[in-house]
Amino acid sequence: MASLHFPAGFSFTCSYSREQKLRIKVGAFSRISTAKVSGKIPRTAICKYRRMVSAESLAELGSITKTRTRQNIPTKKQLIDSFRRGIIVQGGVGYRQTVVIRSCEIGADKTATLESLLNLLQETALNHVWISGLLGDGFGATHGMIRNNLIWVVTRMQLQVDQYPTWGEVVEVDTWVGASGKNGMRRDWLIRSHVTGLVYVRATSTWVMMNQKTRRLSKMPEEVRAEISPWFIEKNAIQENTPETIKKLDNTVKYINSKLKPKRTDLDMNNHVNNVKYVNWMLEAIPEIFLEGYQLFSMTLEYRRECGSSDTVQSLCQPDEDGAFQDEVQDDNGKTHKEQSQVSELEGDASSSGSPLSFTHLLQMTGDSKTDEIVRGRTTWKRKPWLFH
Repeated sequence: MASLHFPAGFSFTCSYSREQKLRIKVGAFSRISTAKVSGKIPRTAICKYRRMVSAESLAELGSITKTRTRQNIPTKKQLIDSFRRGIIVQGGVGYRQTVVIRSCEIGADKTATLESLLNLLQETALNHVWISGLLGDGFGATHGMIRNNLIWVVTRMQLQVDQYPTWGEVVEVDTWVGASGKNGMRRDWLIRSHVTGLVYVRATSTWVMMNQKTRRLSKMPEEVRAEISPWFIEKNAIQENTPETIKKLDNTVKYINSKLKPKRTDLDMNNHVNNVKYVNWMLEAIPEIFLEGYQLFSMTLEYRRECGSSDTVQSLCQPDEDGAFQDEVQDDNGKTHKEQSQVSELEGDASSSGSPLSFTHLLQMTGDSKTDEIVRGRTTWKRKPWLFH
């Protein structure tokens, strides 16, 4: 007895002809088996199930569940992706996905974590390529990129968070692409409330191509340009006239977290550390007591090189200004005065009005008296809203 498992909602039909040939149909896929079928079989047998289907002597059905069939990657443009709740928008070139913030995506304050937001941006970008019909067998790589052994790598990313979505909230994520120079691509995102339309998050990024074997940057082949350029539009989620230059830090910085090591789960299908993990490493250098009272408002990242599973990483962090955090408090007589806060060991000036604080970051590889930059970063922080009351 062979057991076959299919996603809920798929119809499974099996019929036997007089010649004992077996026809299998699962959804839109059909297959004929010439294998002999033992025992008495009705002239036509039809069976439909929701979750599990069993039949005798179905030895050749394994081919139905090949990787590409299981992924269900389309070969031409789709307008609606009902499984992911995604649709094509913006004149047929943009993508919008409706998402519910899940419990596994929130922190102690019941709002979406920064990591969850970055994962959401990455996932919707891949789904945009999926619904376009251009997705090959790689991590967002098109068919032309696969033929040329190319992969995407991000060189710069900027994020602005005006408000963090809450647990159970329904949000819409819009994403689109545009040209960036001769050989690059820009990708932008907006995350907004499904109910009010208020924009919570804006993000923009720049991507280039790298040869997967040589690990060197590559020019964009004409066949790839022909694939993706019809999807390009001139629209920016974040207006940045002159990109901010992020200075390089050294070991004289205030905060250092050394001996960070990638785990297997940190690697993506391109076999390097996923860019979302870099952000986690950057923030680990900031004292926990600061993170309890502040949340990230904006972030700019400059990616310098990839990081592999055998590398050891060091996270450096330097606050912008000297001084101590101060809070306005009231004494027993109702008089307001400045008081040194619990996070006074950090540099910078902040008041209960929520003045932003900024940090410069650097991730670098260490070992053999040599350091290679991985990512430079800038982050800006504001007091968490409930601390104002």
